[in-house]
Amino acid sequence: MLGADELERYARHIVLREVGGPGQAALKRARVLVVGAGGLGAPVLMYLAAAGVGTLGVVDDDAVSLSNLQRQIIHATPDVGRPKVDSAAARIAALNPHVGVETHPVRITAANALDLIGGYDIVADGSDNFATRYLVSDACYLAKKPLVSAALGMFDGSLTTIRAHETDAAGRPNPTYRCLFPDPPPPGTVPSCEEVGILGALAGVLGSMVALEVLREIVGFGEGLVGRLVMIDARAMRFETLRYGRDPANPLNGDHPTIIDLSIHR
Repeated sequence: MLGADELERYARHIVLREVGGPGQAALKRARVLVVGAGGLGAPVLMYLAAAGVGTLGVVDDDAVSLSNLQRQIIHATPDVGRPKVDSAAARIAALNPHVGVETHPVRITAANALDLIGGYDIVADGSDNFATRYLVSDACYLAKKPLVSAALGMFDGSLTTIRAHETDAAGRPNPTYRCLFPDPPPPGTVPSCEEVGILGALAGVLGSMVALEVLREIVGFGEGLVGRLVMIDARAMRFETLRYGRDPANPLNGDHPTIIDLSIHR
């Protein structure tokens, strides 16, 4: 039930027919795990908190550095040196005291992924490396949790939703992250943002889109991004959508699955 302060705070949501009181109540009940409190995770956390998601989990083992502040807007200059999960929790509390924050100052690994993910309704992956993206997507499939996954480049980004543990309207299994990207690139072939840079505002655009997709998944309106990859080209300010389907040969929910636990990531 929403209190008087919450009714005023979320008034612009509640007057939306697609959200309304029931949608806002669903947001209040929701538990969302955000992997990473960096360039993508920062706007995801802030917009989910502003929207009234009841519980936000934050997984990050890093501390705030000065070079983060060009794009990681949940942190501020006085937070340099502070654990990112603590900085994020403080900012969320200042933004919306109705939101509970659960901090996990660890790196997500094969050993802890299922325990972390199991306590939440939906996962938003804002990690900055392929190894973590594959781990999180495999863990979400095994834990039967929906995943909103995004990735950033220097001037580009992409976003999709994975519900590989479910079937579509025709009863066919939904595609996995491995259907979209069967194999990670060889180590060392994709430079880090420390090496090549990243446009700060692009992180805000894509992170906001991740938050929007999480909100749509929770409230249940519009056409979701299952089987669709949204791509952003910031140089041309162009958005494109690619459709993709389940690969019967994928090792997770394919015709002959070989990934039955997270041992492949150890």
